[in-house]
Amino acid sequence: MSEPQGSEGSGGFEGTTQRLPVIEKAVEPDRTDTDQSASAAAYGAPPALGGESRESRFWSARRVPAGIVALLLLVVAGAFLYDVAAVRANRPALSWRRDLARQLAERPLDDTWVLVGAAAAVVLGLWLLILAATPGLRAVLPMARAHPDVRAGLHRDAAATVLRDRAMEVAGVQSVRVRMRRARADVRAVSHFRELDDVRADLDIALAEAIRGLGLARPPALAVHVARTARKG
Repeated sequence: MSEPQGSEGSGGFEGTTQRLPVIEKAVEPDRTDTDQSASAAAYGAPPALGGESRESRFWSARRVPAGIVALLLLVVAGAFLYDVAAVRANRPALSWRRDLARQLAERPLDDTWVLVGAAAAVVLGLWLLILAATPGLRAVLPMARAHPDVRAGLHRDAAATVLRDRAMEVAGVQSVRVRMRRARADVRAVSHFRELDDVRADLDIALAEAIRGLGLARPPALAVHVARTARKG
């Protein structure tokens, strides 16, 4: 806003003008544009509480795989239990179990279907072992503990949103894309004025502060790429 400015000695007020920030529509960078600047840096993790250097990832409950395996085991075990009970009651065994027993007794070990079934069982077993041995929840980044009894995590999309908002506050930035990974944050910005190196330097400072403000147990490395907006015409 501005105030009236009087002439010197007339008792008027000196005017001050403040330009309001303008938010422009994000424009995707032109892939054919070669005018760009890039930087990469790594930021160390803050000291953890109680002498711990790192926080482990959160373990997933994996309810869907566990539910599927439990349902399959229930169906197979129920079918065999029913058949065994029927045989004990002097009733003939079910046809599918007789056929299965005959196929297992007659087919050689190098038969194609035997090999296919064995390979499927191995793949299924390896998949279950991997699920049991890995934490899961790759989209949740563990945060440094502020209290020994409390653990917190931050979703990757939320962390990417914070970095994008901080990057949009840098002068000269028109649009930003952030891809957040577990160990690295890739930031691609488009600048419509200012020198690219100046914009990149300001982005390095702002994003480094934003990463420290996230409070992550393992702050990701930062990679910043700045390109000039495509000129039309």
